[in-house]
Amino acid sequence: MPDEPKTLTTAVPPARTPASGTAATTADSPAQDRSTLWVTRLVVVGLVLAAVNLRPAITSLGALLEEVREGLHMSGSVAGVLTSVPPLCFAIFGITAPRLARRFGASAVVCAGMVAIFAGLAVRPFASGTVGFLAASALALMGIAVSNVLMPVIVKRYFPGRVGTMTGLYSMALALGTSLAAAATVPMTQALGGSWRAGLGLWAALAALAVLPWIPLVRDRARSATTVPAAETGGPGAGSAAGAAVGSAVGSASASAPLRITRSRTAWALGAFFGLQATGAYITMGWMPQIFRDAGVPAGTAGVLLAVTMVMGVPLAFVIPGLATRLKTQGPIAIALGLCGLVGYSGLFLAPAAGAWAWALLLGVSNCAFPLALTMIGLRSRTGAGVVRLSAFAQSVGYLISIPGPLLVGVLYQHSGGWGLPIALMAGLMIPQMIIGTLAGRDRTVEDEC
Repeated sequence: MPDEPKTLTTAVPPARTPASGTAATTADSPAQDRSTLWVTRLVVVGLVLAAVNLRPAITSLGALLEEVREGLHMSGSVAGVLTSVPPLCFAIFGITAPRLARRFGASAVVCAGMVAIFAGLAVRPFASGTVGFLAASALALMGIAVSNVLMPVIVKRYFPGRVGTMTGLYSMALALGTSLAAAATVPMTQALGGSWRAGLGLWAALAALAVLPWIPLVRDRARSATTVPAAETGGPGAGSAAGAAVGSAVGSASASAPLRITRSRTAWALGAFFGLQATGAYITMGWMPQIFRDAGVPAGTAGVLLAVTMVMGVPLAFVIPGLATRLKTQGPIAIALGLCGLVGYSGLFLAPAAGAWAWALLLGVSNCAFPLALTMIGLRSRTGAGVVRLSAFAQSVGYLISIPGPLLVGVLYQHSGGWGLPIALMAGLMIPQMIIGTLAGRDRTVEDEC
């Protein structure tokens, strides 16, 4: 594949006259700098608010899964299907993100994604049956799916020199939103009279807030189409102007020779690693509170334990991407995280209630394979076009791989009458995750392999 053009768009220089040319240029520069700074700050706010809303739809349901099952008369197998819906939606809708971004611009697609999350969470509590509940959940998850794929793309374009830092920032915000929903849903539900519908519906307000910063970014797209990306020269504010042209960047990718991503072994390794870590994450988010509750832990405490698992991602999601970008290969990090998962699942098998807090902490560390996977997506491609395709491919393949996991756990739990077999499955998946993470972390790019 030919290298991506260094200049994404071309600016038309202001006309000069002998009397006023220099003054006009000097006057325009501060205004342009202020505009670039404003856009950059807005992107940071938008990324953080969007990331905070990428998991409450899932973890709030995990905290109230037993109440939802009883209220909608679900069996254990149907509940397993419910916990498999997130990765299914992420796989199906995530693959459409690059095409949508080429047509409408990445900012517009993320804005629409936030609107879909809000609508799904607002409608879901009013569902009277399983089908309606699944449909509303799928709408919210569709918004999450496209936003999942485009987050690394936006980071790569707006902040190409700070991929690790910005990936850590929004990964930290994602972990914060995940843990907040896990910890606060049960207490808020109790405060509202014990209605699970009210407890789930409250998260729609947070999603509505996330829409706001993306609206001016969508409107700014036409203006930014004439901006020269400063990131290519590495000057001050590098990445801000390039990020403003993210829609044009994605559009340029479609005009270049296609990157045959399926020929890259690294792309497949990243997809498999993403899938294995997602399997563990969604099993944890969907079933871990129930595991603790069945072991005799009170419902409120089980929700807090899930929150502890998720909140571990707040500091580590900021540290791990920065560390990963400093290392030539990221395999050692993948192995260390996998070992934490093995110990955590072993403890959950042997003494779920006695060592509950320790197992929650260890599994929280293990779940930080997610920001590691996102960082590797940015590191395994040299160009913005490559990141777009690699992000969509790795996440869609990964979420397809993760679909059977939560469903299989529900089936095993129902037919075995306990958590022994499901937990053994979770622990066993850590082995291939470490091996494939080592392969995905090798120092190479998909452009070289394709």
